[in-house]
Amino acid sequence: MDSSQPIRRAIYRKKFGAVLIAVQIAITLAILSNAITLIAERLTWSSQSTGIDEANIFFAFAENVDVHPELGAELATDLANLRAVPGVVDAYATNAFPLQGGGWSMSVGLVPSQKDGRPQTSYYFGDEHALQTLGLKLIAGRNFSSSEIVDRDANTFPQANGFIVTRALADKLFPRGDGLGKSIYVESDTVSAPIIGIVDRLQGPFVDASGYFGSFVENSILSPFRLLDEYSTFAVRTAPGKLNEVMKAVEKTLGSINGARIITVQSMTEVRKTAYRSDRGLAAILAVVTVTLVAVTSFGMFGLTSYWVAQRRRQIGIRRALGATRRAILRQFQRENLVIAALGAAAGIALSVALNLWLVQHFEMIRIDAVNVAGAAVALILLGQIAVYWPARHAASISPVVALRGAQFRESKR
Repeated sequence: MDSSQPIRRAIYRKKFGAVLIAVQIAITLAILSNAITLIAERLTWSSQSTGIDEANIFFAFAENVDVHPELGAELATDLANLRAVPGVVDAYATNAFPLQGGGWSMSVGLVPSQKDGRPQTSYYFGDEHALQTLGLKLIAGRNFSSSEIVDRDANTFPQANGFIVTRALADKLFPRGDGLGKSIYVESDTVSAPIIGIVDRLQGPFVDASGYFGSFVENSILSPFRLLDEYSTFAVRTAPGKLNEVMKAVEKTLGSINGARIITVQSMTEVRKTAYRSDRGLAAILAVVTVTLVAVTSFGMFGLTSYWVAQRRRQIGIRRALGATRRAILRQFQRENLVIAALGAAAGIALSVALNLWLVQHFEMIRIDAVNVAGAAVALILLGQIAVYWPARHAASISPVVALRGAQFRESKR
């Protein structure tokens, strides 16, 4: 006789419970696999390196309450005093910084008035001190020279003498690796400037994990400009272990230069924490929901299986009286549960893919990882085996006489 026939008959007799368990597994798998994919995406995104010396960098913000007539002179004084503060390695003024939450972005062309195929990039201002201040790794070319730096305000649009770009952008523009020295069009469609240096990595100021801004997170350009504005942003790098001490000194120093300004400081560690607060919060919420769902499914499977086993005590008693071992009975229940769980997992895999396609279409979620789906399916099947083990083991341990007597007693009460 086919060994699978008893399993099919048992499942058919209890088909409502079997379908209910399979549906539980399918729904749980669909949610679990997509949640794991999203959690992994958010944690990976929020843990990526910006390419700068985060532990020793902070930013100082100086906002003029009234219009200042000599912004260029004030900026030069600020920078000279900042670099003279004990514990400061270097400092420069910028228009934006990594993970700021917003900044400048530009498209880059290779020919005049290029219409299509222009990659998007984050656009930073910096002088000859920018590389050392940020701790960037120059992998090709050279740094800016002081003679190449140009002052720029909201009403002037000077032409850059050259650009320093990230490796990712250089590879995007010049896949053969020959980007150094080549000219690109950034702010102008008619005037180009050469790439004079390439750095390993410099993340953009945008923090969105997906969509438009997430598509060019590693594409960045440093342009040789000093921004003259009523609101100045300074990047400051300190010697190791001196961050908190220097932050206080810098705040005091900038305040003493112009007491009419509002001075604030923020460490790069605080910037990262703020930038990824929502991503990590979402990951934590999804983790709690996922654990709760798995727990509910586990208890549901355990409850249904316990009820199912209790209803078959007479069958167990008869089989035990005919010589069936405890192990044989336990294995029978586990095989039945394995079939149900496998069917639920198969349906869950299809449901997982369908749910993911819907999320990708409507919420810009990434494609589901096949490893996550397979891992979640195996985990739920194992969970089903654990759920059936304890009630089946308890039933199999009862003597045939007790099992038959208990079953007869329940039947007499009906």
